[in-house]
Amino acid sequence: MASDAHHAVEQAVQHGAQAAEAAGHGGGDAIPELPNFITALSHQFHDAPWAHWLHQWENLVFAWLVALILCTVAWRYSRRPATIPGRGQNLLEMLVNGLDQLVQGVIGHEGRHFTPFIGSLFLYIWLMNLAGMVPGLKSPTSNLNTTVALAIVVFCYVQWTGIRRLGPARYVSHLAGEPTDVVGWVLAPLMLVLHVLGEFIKPLSLSLRLCFNVFAEDVLLAVLVGLGIGAGFAIGTFKIGLPFQLFALPLVLIFSTVQALVFSLLSTVYIALMLPHEEHH
Repeated sequence: MASDAHHAVEQAVQHGAQAAEAAGHGGGDAIPELPNFITALSHQFHDAPWAHWLHQWENLVFAWLVALILCTVAWRYSRRPATIPGRGQNLLEMLVNGLDQLVQGVIGHEGRHFTPFIGSLFLYIWLMNLAGMVPGLKSPTSNLNTTVALAIVVFCYVQWTGIRRLGPARYVSHLAGEPTDVVGWVLAPLMLVLHVLGEFIKPLSLSLRLCFNVFAEDVLLAVLVGLGIGAGFAIGTFKIGLPFQLFALPLVLIFSTVQALVFSLLSTVYIALMLPHEEHH
């Protein structure tokens, strides 16, 4: 069984290397992608329905895995917080404090109410972005289904916040441009349509930006791994390849963090735009 699993992993690695080589030479339509443990399982048990199901829904599986890890870590350090915190609790407190200051810097003191949502959104996206750097895992945010789902969550939360804080009547008035004169009332239907479209487009643009940036990072890593494997076999002394991808990991780490920060920051701005002006002033 161990030899079979090892053979499956080797096949998965060779498959990723071949895809990277094909993309590098323009010899095919295959998009280079690093193999993960679900890829290895699908190669080993290609006739099993459960392996086919895992491969078909691998982005959802990795998204749930990241969520489980995040919830486990949060539960571990928030269950019994120490008076003198250790390194793990210190790190989490620094993250929470930094996110709280970020949200309050955009919205104001009322922003602390939205810190749990924005903070959870940032940490979840950030960990999903970084998952592609861990051997055997994959970044779920490189798939448009994941990022569109995040955009839908932000859209629903922003609209719910607007209705709850403004009230239904003032919420509709806000979307209509809050008309106060005859010209404003005449243009109100047009402004209402434009604002509703804008409320859909804003989070959707976030999802597209996040998806394609993370996707590009994953393709870059896959191409470098493929080149490293090809160079290692060409030299003949490195059977596992040369670690070219290590040079790109710091950049991927920075870009993944920036993308999660941009998504969270703009979501905070969307919430601030929906709040009453006297509240977030």
